[in-house]
Amino acid sequence: MRFLSRRLVMPNDLNFAGSLFGGRILEWIDEEAYIFASCQLDQKSLVTKHIGEITFQASAFQGDVVEFGLAIKSVGRTSLTVTCVVRNKGTKQNICIADDIVFVHIDSESRTPQPHGKTKEQLDKLTIDPPS
Repeated sequence: MRFLSRRLVMPNDLNFAGSLFGGRILEWIDEEAYIFASCQLDQKSLVTKHIGEITFQASAFQGDVVEFGLAIKSVGRTSLTVTCVVRNKGTKQNICIADDIVFVHIDSESRTPQPHGKTKEQLDKLTIDPPS
């Protein structure tokens, strides 16, 4: 799993108890997972179809830096499924795990699913040997 981006927990990200609001972290996960999927497939026309199990394991607080680890779980003809782990940059403690985030490549005009043209083997090779 590659940890590709980070965010600083700010006051407007907190819930009534002073910890990172679950809804904010889910918003960030959807955005980060989209960026990852879009970069992997080299496609912009992706929509979130499904987010599976979400497990909150620890809290984050104002001033914490959280980082997002993303990995490809499976590749379909029109879809890409990823897993996202959010952890505290300083402590390396997992804050949240979102499994089975499914993105579907769509035609930008008709909004219907379209093949993205990539295989898991091709995408795994990109992860191992990123372009220079």
